[in-house]
Amino acid sequence: MQAKVLVVDDDPIQCELLSEILEHEGYAVTLAADGLEAEQYIGQSPPDIILLDVNIPYKNGLEVCRDIKQHPDTRLIPVVMVTALSDAQDRLMGINAGADDFLIKPIDRTELRARVRCLLKRKEYTDELDRADHVLMALGRSIEAKDPYTDGHCIRISEYSVLLGKELSLPDEDLRALHLGGSVHDIGKVGVPDAILLKPSSLSAEEWTVMRTHTLIGENICRPLRSFYPVLPLIRHHHEKQDGSGYPDGLSGGAIPLLARVMQLADVFDALTTIRPYKRALGRDEALEQMHLEVGKGWWDQELFSIFTALAEREQFPYVMPNRLAVA
Repeated sequence: MQAKVLVVDDDPIQCELLSEILEHEGYAVTLAADGLEAEQYIGQSPPDIILLDVNIPYKNGLEVCRDIKQHPDTRLIPVVMVTALSDAQDRLMGINAGADDFLIKPIDRTELRARVRCLLKRKEYTDELDRADHVLMALGRSIEAKDPYTDGHCIRISEYSVLLGKELSLPDEDLRALHLGGSVHDIGKVGVPDAILLKPSSLSAEEWTVMRTHTLIGENICRPLRSFYPVLPLIRHHHEKQDGSGYPDGLSGGAIPLLARVMQLADVFDALTTIRPYKRALGRDEALEQMHLEVGKGWWDQELFSIFTALAEREQFPYVMPNRLAVA
């Protein structure tokens, strides 16, 4: 497909020059004269790369670049800052805004072609990884959709986990891992026969052995994707317990990765507060009481559970009944 380039500059001569060079290379070029017009184009039809002049009206290039890099839908678009200034401070400000590269006016044609070509190739690889991420997330949700009792489970786990992560002031990369982990933590169940996965009654010892392999299967499915490396511990260890009685590795205490301990609480809470073939849905208070008993048994992290309890009582999760009324 023809790559789309957005050129943002209030100098019509500069715009004409860049358009001529880029269109000759086979790119589809769109022009914007100021920061607000640029953001409008980006919102309507995100380009594959942006050439962004620093000094543009209404909203300067640094502000536009910062907004692009902070938005999850546009942060992967390469941004090349174009400036007549060569001062190191200007480059530092551009780097802090998230710029991927720089071009100094007057622009050298050969340098422009080379840099645009290089960044577009890098974006192509990034897009492939992003599509693979979405495929795995869709696969994870398709597994839960097999069972009407677990439909929406992944979305809720992601939301609860990220909320608890924010409460702990975890960095953005950990919050992203919790979001992804919620979507794919049970992806390994694709390797579990439906007869076991959808069985309405208790599983036999042999069936439990098969079911427990889903953590290892899920880890192996996601391992080839480098972007999923931070998520692998969540997939493998979300069924461990503080006393070492969990699986697959029998980890205990602090040996269980923090993000896995965070997602454990979200997973257990959602299981308790949703109806299943073998149980009714508990209200929020009942679920927290049950989890408190399990903390006493040595299953879950006591400190994290105290924080989660305060969060659940304050947030009043919309999926959960806050009172003690039983749900048939």
